[in-house]
Amino acid sequence: MSPQEAQGKITELSEKLHYYNHKYYQEHISEISDFEFDKMLQELIELENQFPELKLPNSPSQRVGGTISKEFPTVKHRYPMLSLANTYSEEDLQDFDLRIKKLLGDDKDVEYLCELKFDGVSISLTYENGILTQALTRGDGVQGDEITANAKTILSLPLQAKGEDLPPLFEIRGEVFLSHENFGKLNQSREAEGLELYANPRNTASGSLKLQDSSEVARRKLDAYLYFLLGENLPFKSHEASVQALESWGFQVSQTYRKCVNLQEVLDYIAYWEKEKANLPLDIDGIVLKVNDFDLQEQLGFTSKSPRWAIAYKYPAEAAQTILEEVNYQVGRTGAITPVAYLKPVLLAGTTVKRASLHNADEIERIGLNIGDTVFVEKGGEIIPKITGIAKKVVNPKPFQYITHCPECQTELIRKEGEAQHFCPNVESCPPQVRGRIEHFVSRKAMDIDSIGSETIEGLLQTGKIQDFADLYALEFDAIHNLEFETFSEKKGEIVKRSLREKSARNLIEGVQKSKEQPFERVLFALGIRFVGATVAQKLAKHFKTLAALRQATLEELVAVEDIGERIAESVVAYFSEAKNQTLIQKLEQTGLNFEVSEEDNQLQVEGEALVGKTFVVSGVFENFSRDELKAKIEANGGKVVSSISKKLDYLIAGDKMGPSKKEKAESLSVQIISEEEFLGLLS
Repeated sequence: MSPQEAQGKITELSEKLHYYNHKYYQEHISEISDFEFDKMLQELIELENQFPELKLPNSPSQRVGGTISKEFPTVKHRYPMLSLANTYSEEDLQDFDLRIKKLLGDDKDVEYLCELKFDGVSISLTYENGILTQALTRGDGVQGDEITANAKTILSLPLQAKGEDLPPLFEIRGEVFLSHENFGKLNQSREAEGLELYANPRNTASGSLKLQDSSEVARRKLDAYLYFLLGENLPFKSHEASVQALESWGFQVSQTYRKCVNLQEVLDYIAYWEKEKANLPLDIDGIVLKVNDFDLQEQLGFTSKSPRWAIAYKYPAEAAQTILEEVNYQVGRTGAITPVAYLKPVLLAGTTVKRASLHNADEIERIGLNIGDTVFVEKGGEIIPKITGIAKKVVNPKPFQYITHCPECQTELIRKEGEAQHFCPNVESCPPQVRGRIEHFVSRKAMDIDSIGSETIEGLLQTGKIQDFADLYALEFDAIHNLEFETFSEKKGEIVKRSLREKSARNLIEGVQKSKEQPFERVLFALGIRFVGATVAQKLAKHFKTLAALRQATLEELVAVEDIGERIAESVVAYFSEAKNQTLIQKLEQTGLNFEVSEEDNQLQVEGEALVGKTFVVSGVFENFSRDELKAKIEANGGKVVSSISKKLDYLIAGDKMGPSKKEKAESLSVQIISEEEFLGLLS
């Protein structure tokens, strides 16, 4: 067969296989037998092996897998994958509905689109010219792992979307899951092979997406429902219209969604699926309601963590009864003591539960727990189950005594007035606190030294190579190459020996040196000051500009910073007043870390005050700036950038390809619309 003939045959087979796959998964119609389908697929694979240069980027053969991934690169999401606010009561939903109306300034009923909250794994898919080009896990919401090869094995995900009105570039969010049926079959085969059974479908689906061998992923028979469309200048007016577009383009959308014209219809939807959820092919833990109208969504905007126009309602948690066998205590990096209940293993919501959270001494006293009690255990939307009450008291109980000394270093615990938790005050040498501070320092949102894991930190501390995170910058290759240490393996349940081989040692040294490039706000967050999270660190760095200025700041000066309350301010003052922290910072200052806002950023921040008191929305494509650069320019001159158009807005900066709905809304509210050139004129 000539290359020309092969190309024609490959195109023909690919089109047919895409067609039959679409009919089966999107329209539930089987036009040919599995045998015939597999025969065509095998013919295609043989041709592609013979003529690899003719293989199409969206070839159906990718469904079979075969790609081996040694690692999954981390990729930043084009649009952040935000979390949703949760509620467990109808009263909270009523409050949500009233809050929406108040924010919109309208007492009329709001139209919602309701969807089931599937218990699966979030995924983000990018399509370019209709072809699937990238698949990312949720990760931390800002960036996720790229798992494109594995996603392509999911038969219900189109490799090529169908439709004449496809945007050139769009992104779809959805949920990957393992159906009850396929989960059962998978465990049956494992049982036959004498292997340990998987605990539940959700965790199995999550683990499957991160398998190195995509052919093994294909054998798992994962599935997916898609429910959210993102892109620039999309023509849809509502969430419902965008979901219907997904269906028309060949994407699998669960037919359980419903448009509700008022809150009562939402409540009816919730009640219906609470009874019917057992008949679904996968687990759900609640429903999601979203304001349907996109213009209203834009007007409502976002908080720092979630959209204001959506909320998740969680169904009451499943509960089980079991025996409390003992209580152990964990020590966090801040010294906080957390009691953990160890239980007689019990099956709860598809998972075998052995541990549960007890939170603090007050919670134990409130419940009235004693070792040996039969207790109620719930998942209640939490990662770790919790004990909610006592089903049966143990006969002749021994009075329960909360510990008085740290289980790790035996230091007497303290409990500050007004605080729920006990603390170990031995900050300098309590092992979990020392280890925890270093783990925080190297974490992704802090210094991002991914070549140092928990076991390596344990080994460096154990062998005396480091005592705190500042010592990381004094490490040398010869000192850690082939370093041997012991660590506890959770997987094996025993102490195991580890060593730092040449590659690991070099990666560690290189990672530490590269971390010196991290900006001041990251360094500040990495210090681990109590109550100073990533966002607070960013605000403090932007306001004070240098660590020296921040260290000298008074309580009053700190509270004057936007969003900095007394609790944060007191914690910052206390941190910098302690001698051990002053010594630690002196060590860090000698390493070359960034303890001030860079000159480039600083120049942006002090550019001028021409826009003080003015608010802007930026929309479209611009000639001299990217949108992010334009927003930075506004803030550098004292202005404020907001996400939605309202009567209070001063300017809409309009670029090419701006959505017509924004322009119409700005005009209806008499908001001034200006060009890029007119914006620059405001600065002169």
